Amino acid sequence: MNGAASLLVVNFIIAASFGVVFVVVAGHSRSRRPAYWIGAGYNVASLSAICELLVAYGFMPKLWALGAFSSVLIGMVLLGMGIGDLYRKRLAGWIICAFVGASVCLSYLIFDLHRGTPLQAFLYQTPFAIVLLVSAASVLPFRKRSSIDRFLGILLLITGLHFFAKAGLAVIAGAGTSARDYVHTDYAIISQSMTAVLVVAVGLTLLAALILEIMSDQRDESDTDTLSGLFNRRRFERTVQSILERSPDGKHAIILCDLDHFKTINDTFGHHTGDLVIREFGRQLLHHLPPHAVAGRIGGEEFAIFVPDTETDMAVGLAQTLRSATMTLPGLPATLQVTASFGVASLTSPANIAEAHRKADMALYEAKNAGRNRVKIAFGRA
Repeated sequence: MNGAASLLVVNFIIAASFGVVFVVVAGHSRSRRPAYWIGAGYNVASLSAICELLVAYGFMPKLWALGAFSSVLIGMVLLGMGIGDLYRKRLAGWIICAFVGASVCLSYLIFDLHRGTPLQAFLYQTPFAIVLLVSAASVLPFRKRSSIDRFLGILLLITGLHFFAKAGLAVIAGAGTSARDYVHTDYAIISQSMTAVLVVAVGLTLLAALILEIMSDQRDESDTDTLSGLFNRRRFERTVQSILERSPDGKHAIILCDLDHFKTINDTFGHHTGDLVIREFGRQLLHHLPPHAVAGRIGGEEFAIFVPDTETDMAVGLAQTLRSATMTLPGLPATLQVTASFGVASLTSPANIAEAHRKADMALYEAKNAGRNRVKIAFGRA
């Protein structure tokens, strides 16, 4: 077995391994479907190595040559579908099927052309380049690009363009006079080496993107109260501190909230209903809060809201809106009326965050002592 044939075996093992890994990762990622597409793409593309070896050492070289071309192309298309799913840039199924069919027909038509001519080389490599350049176009304009997204987009762009370079190399170095000659040429060694490097690079980058997503989800789960869907106390305090560091001179507001008679709700209607109250109230908070606000569940029936760059009167208006919303929580027993009390305090200095919290807490207890189901304002600024 010569060098090119050995590289074909190596590429088969690499692609098949990536295929298995992506299928395993799919079971742990919220991007399950994209991961399955990508894994399927690598598994299908790995078959091209077997087909290339059968072209050189088996019977019916034309059939296996079409198999090699089709498996690489379909594998790349599946990879592109996974990337499109991951970055919300999906192509219509009929476009994909039409492109694959036309490309396979093109490969059949050019099979008997003299290998290594510019026409044959560029017609053969262009479909591969198109698939990866379309994938790059799915990633690069993505609005929420991270550094790993930018790197992936550039890598896909380079990988797509490298197929044109391979076509030029086939013309310069020669790809043999027939399909059987391919694995015995220097061009095959260079081509398979380039492919191995790029296959590994793209696979590792996609794998890193999915693993980072899994890690982010796990971090969010550990920082999120599963019942209300809001931040837990630790995440809430850390997020507020981060906002204050970015905007130390702003006027902010803190709202503390306590569900009224929550123990009675649990004792009368059961803990299931109490959990339902917490869950629905959390949804109401998320629905009514402005995008820049932060909300957390800091105790059993206690909630905290931080509204950056907001005057006290606006925060009071928000608290009144939330107070009204608690009286119409959906999905609760008809005889159950849920209300909440609110305390509002202003904050002008990050150093006084504890004092602002204390003032909001005092205002909250004033609201409860005054009969509950109302909003009270702490006097003075912290």
